[in-house]
Amino acid sequence: MEQNNYHEISIPLGTLGLIGMHGTEDISARIDYYLTNWRKNRHNEFLKEADFIGYCRDSYQLKAHCPRFGTGEAKGVASESMRGYDLYILVDTFNYGVTYKMYGKEVPMSPDDHYQDLKRVIAACSGKAKRINVIMPMLYEGRQHKRSTRESLDCALCLQELVNMGVDNILTFDAHDARVQNAIPLSSFENIHPTYQFLKAMCRTIADFEIDRDHLMIISPDEGAMSRCTYYSSVLGVDLGMFYKRRDYSVIVDGRNPIVAHEFLGSSVEGKDLVIVDDMIASGDSVLDIAEKLKQQGARRIFVCTTFGLFTAGLDVFDKAYADGMIERVFTTNLIYRTPELLQREWYTEVDMSKYIAYFIDTLNHDQSISGLLNPVHRINNLLERKRKGEIEVHDPRYEKK
Repeated sequence: MEQNNYHEISIPLGTLGLIGMHGTEDISARIDYYLTNWRKNRHNEFLKEADFIGYCRDSYQLKAHCPRFGTGEAKGVASESMRGYDLYILVDTFNYGVTYKMYGKEVPMSPDDHYQDLKRVIAACSGKAKRINVIMPMLYEGRQHKRSTRESLDCALCLQELVNMGVDNILTFDAHDARVQNAIPLSSFENIHPTYQFLKAMCRTIADFEIDRDHLMIISPDEGAMSRCTYYSSVLGVDLGMFYKRRDYSVIVDGRNPIVAHEFLGSSVEGKDLVIVDDMIASGDSVLDIAEKLKQQGARRIFVCTTFGLFTAGLDVFDKAYADGMIERVFTTNLIYRTPELLQREWYTEVDMSKYIAYFIDTLNHDQSISGLLNPVHRINNLLERKRKGEIEVHDPRYEKK
């Protein structure tokens, strides 16, 4: 991806500052690495002017934390001045690997805890920062996006709270239902899709990955994923299939109607590689049931691409599916917490999103359009052209571990 030349002559909106909330240290450090290197390479006559003071620094990370009392109560503390900064706060509300002590016991942080800490840090910086931007890769309470009975609308309340606290831009990835932005119609809300990053990861990992109508097919696991799957199939020029979830609406189990069966709609999958695309893997029951049905119909290999890998029911079911030949590989991003055990699995490949986030931060700090970043069709076409020419180096992490 080429950097925007306007960055070299346009004045930044404010001094850039990056705050990585607890649990995002790794990806925040990677984002900071890209930002520092890009800006050090922009040597021109403008960097000495007053508007560019603080533009090139060794690090853009600012220190803020949320210490806790023994009761579990907390407060947000900004450890250095935030005045005049264009702040970008990165938060992973689903990082249960972070713990704190409450009454002497180690307690994993829940999404509610992470969200409260985010608001605490915003409150500590409010009134000083020039602009506050929140990067929340997996939207807090994103699955509670609509009301079907007497119930709360948590995601909409979250967005309204952030805007009322002075947040100017909210960036999220692959929202479960992007229509939740209707709760804040006059505020900036960007829903980003990592389509290009997934395709690049597959091209670099799968040696014999053939992208044409005869060898590849995109599968939507349900009707909710059709829009993102349609984009994949359109830019790749391959067929699209869909599963329909038949639910029992007379029963509610764990807050939802149980799935009775998955019905497939589409052309023959026999002998083809299939890519199942979705926003998240929760327990994995649905995607593995779909993979089994596709294998019964003669599918060659099945790859799973999901932005967020939660694996709430553990990894054993995926280990068995991989051993039985049901799935070939699972791709998820590093936007949320991944356990050390997951990173060691042979069937797993991590898709790094730090560079992509750094592009958004760098562009927004210069108050430039991000339309080119949101629509990666040109980058995808360039990737496919390089693949046809054999210019992409392929490696398989499974063999590298050995």
